[in-house]
Amino acid sequence: MDRVNGASAVRFVELFGPIYEHSPWIAQRAYAHRPFADMAAMLAAMRHELDRATEAEKMALIRAHPELAQRMGVDPTLTSASAAEQASAGLDRLTPEEFATFRALNDAYTAKFGIPFIICVRRSDKDGILNGMRARLENTPGAEQQAALREINKIAALRLADVLARLEQEA
Repeated sequence: MDRVNGASAVRFVELFGPIYEHSPWIAQRAYAHRPFADMAAMLAAMRHELDRATEAEKMALIRAHPELAQRMGVDPTLTSASAAEQASAGLDRLTPEEFATFRALNDAYTAKFGIPFIICVRRSDKDGILNGMRARLENTPGAEQQAALREINKIAALRLADVLARLEQEA
C-alpha cells in the first residue's frame, strides 16, 4: 500500500480510475482519503464516494456499463476489463439460441428500467446471469438501481484486487 499511498493524484487516477466503468471521478474523490491501511480501506473509501454521489452521477455510472452478451466488436466503448469479464462467463461464445435469449432479456430489462442489466459476471456463469436477469425483471426501478450499484461494487472489488496484484508483481 506504500506505492498506492505515495502515488500522485494523476497516477492514482490513472491506476484506479478504471475500477468503476468509465467513472474516474470515484478514484479522484477517494484519493483524498489516503493513506489507506489496506485494500479493504481503499475499497471502503471508493464505496463511500459512490454512496455520496448525486443520483445523476450514480445513474451515469450505471449507464456507463455495457450491455451483456453483445456480439464482440459491436460496442466500441467496451473496456478491455469488461470484455475479459464477459469472456470469463462465456458470454463471448454464445450459441445463436443463447444470444437470442440474452437479446430478448436485455431488451425487456432496458425497456423496463432504462439501464443496462449489471451483474458481476466473474462470480457467475451464463445460466446464473440469465436467471438473475429473469428474477431482477420483477424488481421496482428503485430496487433495481440499488441492485445494480451493489453489483458494480462487486465488480470494482475484483478489479481493484487485480490492479493491486499487478502493482505487487511490479515491485
